[in-house]
Amino acid sequence: MEMEDFPYKLPPDSRALVTGATGFTGSLLVRKLLKQGVKVVAIARHTSNLDAFNNMEIEWIRGDVFDENLINQAIKGVNYIFHLVTPFREAKSPNIGYYNVHVLSTQLLAKAALKQPDFQRFVHISTIGVHGHIKQPPADENAPMHPGDVYQETKLEAEIWLKNYAAQKGLSVTIVRPAGIYGFGEKRLLKIFKWVYRQWVPVIGEGNNLLHFIHVDDLTNFLILAATHPKSDGEVFICGSPEAISFKKMVSIISDYYGNSVKFIKFPAAPMFALGYLFEVICRPLGIEPPIYRRRLAFYTKDRSFNTSKMNNLLGFVPAHSDEEGLKELAKWYLDQGWIK
Repeated sequence: MEMEDFPYKLPPDSRALVTGATGFTGSLLVRKLLKQGVKVVAIARHTSNLDAFNNMEIEWIRGDVFDENLINQAIKGVNYIFHLVTPFREAKSPNIGYYNVHVLSTQLLAKAALKQPDFQRFVHISTIGVHGHIKQPPADENAPMHPGDVYQETKLEAEIWLKNYAAQKGLSVTIVRPAGIYGFGEKRLLKIFKWVYRQWVPVIGEGNNLLHFIHVDDLTNFLILAATHPKSDGEVFICGSPEAISFKKMVSIISDYYGNSVKFIKFPAAPMFALGYLFEVICRPLGIEPPIYRRRLAFYTKDRSFNTSKMNNLLGFVPAHSDEEGLKELAKWYLDQGWIK
């Protein structure tokens, strides 16, 4: 991809700090920034595998993102922060890990950014999960907050702290709540594509719950735009496709591409959630990942549907990838990788 192919760019010779750079979204963002000539500083755990970034001019800072000394080292001369880091979401993960990565790291980064004379903007990546189940879809950025687990609770806590701190100190901040992120390299949806390919899909209830997605290419473009647009300062944006789709619609799009007919295996919601709770109670103290747990079940039962027009109305941003186009491209990509059998 050539420079002129980038519709959204940071100013020339900018220096950007990216947390979560080795993740699905972070790695694409880093690649885009590098191709634009941006100097990238990235924080990665000591255990992170950096082989995919060989021969890339990235200044890696190894350690914990909630280490104050590390933050002070990484922030020097930085103009932009893209704060994407998140702990790997496992039911067995301790709560303090979510607090440290989501809340404490945000506080340290914001305080350190204020000390940089040429700092421009802090782009903080949260989640639509802070809104919980949407009882009257579609919801917007001002909808009530109903986080459903410690991941979402600490994401919300970080948001609230950052907005208050930025208002008090005059720090330029934009908060982005992405919808469900998908695209080449994403594996969280892989099992659903496998089910569709094999023509048997488990579903909780009727499969009519609403899902909201955003292609990773669109999300990373929006993050760059949010970092540079004057009207995004101090704002919160839900970043998603123009409309949500039902779980059944998602399955239909995938099955159309694979050219097969799918049969749904239905399970009642209440017993499944009770079973998930039981597995969590038993497995978590043992440090074992439960085979079923409630956060995963929520994907098949909760409505996630949002009005995403603020992106367009305020910043003129329209996603380039439709859900149908993107999901079919992903279906092909999984086949090409040999992941679907």
